[in-house]
Amino acid sequence: MLKSMTGYGRGQIQTADKDILVEMKSVNARYLEQNVRIGRNYSYLEEELKSLVKTRISRGKVEISVSVTLTEGKKADIHVNQEIIHGYIDAMLDYNRNHGELDQYDLTMDQFYAQGWLSMMQLPDVFRVEKAECDEDALRQDVLTAAQQALDAFVGMRETEGAKLVQDIQNRLVYISEKLTVIEQNAPELTAKYRERLTAKIQELLGNTGIDEQRILTEAAIFSEKTAVDEETVRLRSHLSQMRKLLDTDSSVGRKLDFLIQEMNREVNTIGSKIQDVEMTAIVVDLKSEIEKIREQIQNIE
Repeated sequence: MLKSMTGYGRGQIQTADKDILVEMKSVNARYLEQNVRIGRNYSYLEEELKSLVKTRISRGKVEISVSVTLTEGKKADIHVNQEIIHGYIDAMLDYNRNHGELDQYDLTMDQFYAQGWLSMMQLPDVFRVEKAECDEDALRQDVLTAAQQALDAFVGMRETEGAKLVQDIQNRLVYISEKLTVIEQNAPELTAKYRERLTAKIQELLGNTGIDEQRILTEAAIFSEKTAVDEETVRLRSHLSQMRKLLDTDSSVGRKLDFLIQEMNREVNTIGSKIQDVEMTAIVVDLKSEIEKIREQIQNIE
């Protein structure tokens, strides 16, 4: 199944000590481009994430976002930094004594603790937090598991969008084929119409003077040779057939389709330059419009 180059996927793993969220999204690009946004502490996982995506994605600009939130309080040891506290107390007592603010009474250490503990808790470095070491192997496995979930959803959306693109292109190919049939059926009549116009023009100019029928036939033959579109219509039908086959494959064919649509456009332009008929020219304009719409859709296919 062909895939669109645009999509989004999300995967999440929650454990007792961490919450991991992986998101993937993509837009059109000529080749595969990957950008991983992950915390510096986990940058060692970047190449593995890129390799994982590469197993299922071949084109598109893919952005991978990884968020790792550790519930550190459950595995952290918190200690009161007594040396820091004593330092704060000694500094404040020295300050007060030097400024004579404690001359009337003596503030004991116990009294200071009782009166100033809540304020003391807010001072820098009063508490020392010792974080438990992270299990890198477990973290790596959880991140890759969440990434796999995101990738599955991501690819699923690209496949869904790809199916819609293919259906739209198939419908347009049917329309082009129908209009091409009209051209093939009417092209032989263009020579006969030209001969009639040429005869009428000569009669208008020469009056009752004899008309050289052989010369008219020769001019009509030359006109027919110049305006014949058989080769172009045959090649265009071949391109239509090749495109249908490519749309029915599972591999990445975006660039092949892009080349093929250029060839189709070239054939239609040639047909338009040869046909000297208002109705047929209108059909050629329709064909060019449909081909341009297909080209725009193909830009989204992987």
